[in-house]
Amino acid sequence: MGKKTKFLWFILPPAGLVALLIWYLKRHTVAVLQPHGMIAQKEQHLFLFGLALSAIVVLPVYVMTVAIAWNYRENNHKPKAYTPDWDGSRLFEGIWWGVPIAIITVLSVVTWQSSHTLDPYRPLNASAQPLTIQVVALDWRWLFIYPEQHVASLNLLEVPVDRPLNFQITSDSVMNSFWIPSLGGQIYAMPGMGTELHLTAKQPGDYHGSSANISGRGFADMDFTARAVSAKQFQQWTEDASEQESLTQSAYDKLARPNTDHRSKSFGQPEAGLFANIIVKYMGPRQEQEL
Repeated sequence: MGKKTKFLWFILPPAGLVALLIWYLKRHTVAVLQPHGMIAQKEQHLFLFGLALSAIVVLPVYVMTVAIAWNYRENNHKPKAYTPDWDGSRLFEGIWWGVPIAIITVLSVVTWQSSHTLDPYRPLNASAQPLTIQVVALDWRWLFIYPEQHVASLNLLEVPVDRPLNFQITSDSVMNSFWIPSLGGQIYAMPGMGTELHLTAKQPGDYHGSSANISGRGFADMDFTARAVSAKQFQQWTEDASEQESLTQSAYDKLARPNTDHRSKSFGQPEAGLFANIIVKYMGPRQEQEL
C-alpha cells in the first residue's frame, strides 16, 4: 500500500462525516439552526460563536494527533526528528497557556453579557404591546390561557407575528420544560411556582413546540404547535375560540387528568383566576396567606 493510499485513510473518514452532515442539514430542518424569532437568532449567533472559538483549540489538536500518529508510526523508516525539549520552550509554553487563557477570557465576557441580554425574565424591547399567555404543563399536554382575550387552547399556541410574547409558565403535575426551538430557549414549568419567558415570532408559520424534560410515559409525544399568524388572523381566531365550550373549573379538572390525547382544542371564557389557583394549590398554608 503506497503512502498516498495510506494517507487517504486518515482523510476520507472525517471528510465523509462532514459531507454526511452537510447532506443531512440540507434535507432536514434543525430548528435551533433555523431561527424564526429574535431570541432564537441571538442564541444561534451565540452557539456559532462558541463553536468557532472552540475550533481554535479542537482543530489543531485533531490535526496534530493525526500528524504525530502518521510521522511516528512503527513502520515509518524515516521518522521526524525527536525533540523532547519542547517543554522548556517559552514560545510553545506561551501558546498552550496563552491561547486557552485568551479563549476563556473571551467566553467569560460573552457569557456575562449574554446571560443578561438573554435573560428569559427580561421583557423584549419593542413598541408593540406584549401579549400575555399563561402556560400550564399537564400530563401530557399543554394548556394555553389568554387572560386578555378570555380564551384558551389545548396543544395549540396561536400567536401574532412581530408582537412580544410574555409567557407565564407553571405545571399542574411534575416538573416539565416549555420549549419552542425555532423561537427561543426552554424554561422549566414547576408546580407551585411561576416562571417567565419572553419570545417573539418574526415570520408566519407553524413551529414545533415540545417538552424538554422527561416527565412520564407520555413525555415522548408531549408536543404542541406554535402557530404564528397575522394580527388580523389572530383576532379572528380569538373570536372563534370565544364561542367554544367555556373552560370552567370542572372542565379544567377533566383536562388535568393524565391523558395522551394530543389533539388541539379551543375554549372560551376560562374561569377567572384559574392560573393562580393552579399555582396556589401546591403551596402550603403560610404561602397561601401571603398571596
